[in-house]
Order: sequence, then structure tokens, then C-alpha cells
Amino acid sequence: MYISYDYYRIFYYVAKYGSFTRAAEILIAGQPNLTRAVKTLETQLGCTLFSRSNKGVKLTSEGEKLYEHIRLAVEHIQAGEDEISHGKNLRKGVVSVGATEIALRCFLLPMLNEFRDKYPEIRIKILNLSTPQALALLKGGTIDIAVVTTPAEKSSELSQRIVKSFGETAVCGKAYFEKLGNDEISLQNLVEYPIISLERGSGTYGFYDDLFKSSGASFSPVIEVATADQILPMVKHNLGIGFVPEEFLREDGGEVYRVNLIEDIPKRNICVVTNRTRRLSLPAEKLGLWL
Repeated sequence: MYISYDYYRIFYYVAKYGSFTRAAEILIAGQPNLTRAVKTLETQLGCTLFSRSNKGVKLTSEGEKLYEHIRLAVEHIQAGEDEISHGKNLRKGVVSVGATEIALRCFLLPMLNEFRDKYPEIRIKILNLSTPQALALLKGGTIDIAVVTTPAEKSSELSQRIVKSFGETAVCGKAYFEKLGNDEISLQNLVEYPIISLERGSGTYGFYDDLFKSSGASFSPVIEVATADQILPMVKHNLGIGFVPEEFLREDGGEVYRVNLIEDIPKRNICVVTNRTRRLSLPAEKLGLWL
């Protein structure tokens, strides 16, 4: 059976947008022509692909089966066309990235430096977000790529790749170090001191909440901050005890002291996450592979 690719392409856009009018706008074609093409396709296949109503069109069960195959075929063809027609223009475009502060400082910045050296004209938009916020925007299509710290939600929509592990340590300022000294202290006893943490709802807050609970302690920070880089300045000013990545201390660890915890803090991961259900632009795809 020979059926024109144009019919399948029209079917794809009508199914994707649930509207002949919207598909006609995308394809820059007359709506009657699209209607005739779909009717011809239905005749050739011997089935009804859409149910029609005043609200638009909806795929029938046969249409849904066909769409799953046609969607992959059309998007693969489009990807190939992009590689050929836009490959030499890769230096143009915009990539939006949602990143946690820890992922940004411990992984993303050095990688972006290298990427910018190779593709200097690609514009990169960075949104500083918590892990849940970044994944929510990624699902919604607001950002192209998320670079986040675990724990991170697992979803069939998202492809998650671990790129780096990092360790964290508890730190305090001089005033609290004079009280604690080098003696070992458990998490149960640490709660007697003010704790500084990322805000409730962040992945980091959830991680430490679980860690304290596993040691029989209650995690109740007295100060919650929006980004991880705000913790060290507060610790230095003796506002409490905080948990920071080791790399933060190597960069800016003056005037703070390590707290000698009895429990080990498990290592966490930095992950690059993309949306399986959305095709990346060529610049975003290159950045995703680079990371």
C-alpha cells in the first residue's frame, strides 16, 4: 500500500493539536485541503481516525495506534532535517537551563565555560531553582534542560543521567565551634543548636529531613534560605550550623569550622535531566550531550 507522506504529516499535526484550524496555521495551508487529505487517508486505511465535535477533533482508538507510530516517524524526519539545514547554524539559538545552586557551582559552570568557548554565539538562559521547581518547569516545557541534585523525582516523562557525586559536611562559625570543639556529636544532639537549611520543599530539605529522622532526630531549621550559597555567610556570622558541599569550602571556606559528626552524610548526585516527550532544539541537544 502506498500512501503519501504528506497525508501522514497532515494527520500528525491535526492529531498533535486536536484542531484542523491550528494544523492549517502551522502548515500554512488551507483548512479544506487538510480535511480532504485526512478523509483520503481514512479511506485508504479503511478506518476512522478522528471523532469530530464543536470543540475540535479527537483521535479514535485506531487513530491513537497510528499516531504513536507516525509521531516517531515525523519527529525523526524533522530531526534529520534540522541536522542538515541547521547544522551549520548551530552557533545560533537559545538554551534555557534550570539548575540548583549546588549543581551550578559544583558542575555546570565549568562545563558551560567549555561549551561557550566552542559555541560562543549560543545564548544560554540560567534559572536558579530548587530540584522540584526545575523538574516541574521541565515537564511543562518552560526550560530545555534541568541540572539538579538528588533526591529528584523519578518520572516516565524524564530522562535522568548522573554526571557527578558530591559530599557534604556540617559547618559552624567560631562562636559555635568554641562550644562544640572537636568532640564528636550526633544528629540527635545537634538539634539542640540552631540549624540553617535550604527552604522546605527543596530536595536538600527533604534529604536532611530523612537523614535526621533515620537517626531518631527531628529536623527543624531555625533559618531557611532560598539558595545554597546563602548558608556559608550565615554560618560565618554565627547564626547557626549548616550543611554545605565540600567544594563550597574549598572555594570559600574561611572563618568556618567543620562539625565532627558521628554519622556519615551519604553522598548525593548531580543529574542532567531532559524531557522524553519533547524534542530538543539542536543547540539544546548539543548542550545536553555536552553535559
